[in-house]
Amino acid sequence: MREKKRWNLMPYVWLLPSIALISVFVVFPIAIVFKLSFSEISKAGVVGEFIGLRNYTEAVNLPAFKTVMANTFWWVISVVGLSTLFGFAIALVLNEKFAGRKIARSILIFPWATSLVIQASVWNYIIKYEYGSLNSVLLNLGIIREAINWRSTYQIEFVWECACGIFVTVPFVAFCVLSGLQSIDRSLYESATVDGAGFLSKLIHITLPLVRPALSVSTVLNIIYVFNSFPIIFTMTKGAPANKTDTMITFLYMLSFYDRKKGPAIALSVIGFLILCLCAGIYMVTVMRKEDAA
Repeated sequence: MREKKRWNLMPYVWLLPSIALISVFVVFPIAIVFKLSFSEISKAGVVGEFIGLRNYTEAVNLPAFKTVMANTFWWVISVVGLSTLFGFAIALVLNEKFAGRKIARSILIFPWATSLVIQASVWNYIIKYEYGSLNSVLLNLGIIREAINWRSTYQIEFVWECACGIFVTVPFVAFCVLSGLQSIDRSLYESATVDGAGFLSKLIHITLPLVRPALSVSTVLNIIYVFNSFPIIFTMTKGAPANKTDTMITFLYMLSFYDRKKGPAIALSVIGFLILCLCAGIYMVTVMRKEDAA
């Protein structure tokens, strides 16, 4: 009996180092942030007494809060949605055999492997009014007669930020989907072809169901990465004008380090964390139900 009990405990013993690391570097910091969100914090960062939900109410009542939340919603939806669509299409192309496929795959990884600050700086240069390369190319091709101000309104600037986010996210989705596509047995497509199935039928009945796990992983990770994305927006606009192009991450950064409102900034970070947990949980439960039903 003792040997049996000792053997049953062995898996937990082997898991102890991982549990310890997760506790120290993940659970403990999260617990501290939650505690700080209910505490008074001075501009110098000194933690004071317990004040309940005051930091949360102050954060929610900030004039820019609704705008920032709306921007965050559209930022995540547009970047995750369109990058998933484009990445899936590109993965389908790269899964086929053609001359230069290895080169194409190598080129595709560059936007994702390059620093986001560099990517955002390049996009800033492209859409410059005075000497931007976009205006220069269009003028030289005779498509336009005079330079266009591609950043005339904050709405257009936010669209450019989303475009940059999509551009750097597509490679990640493409390679996640590509890994799923390469695990599909080619004989399934051959059998479907013999039965007279076309491209669309194969896509719906073979490709999508079998590549769903890879899509699930890429989507959940994308939601987390995009929601927490800081460099693109901060490099391109810094949230200007008047927080009109801010998302929650850049807004709470400015709130903490520029406005010195550390309490509301920490409360916003907790709100963001809970939103991410909720979104990831809903998505995973939905996907798991579909897989169980299948």
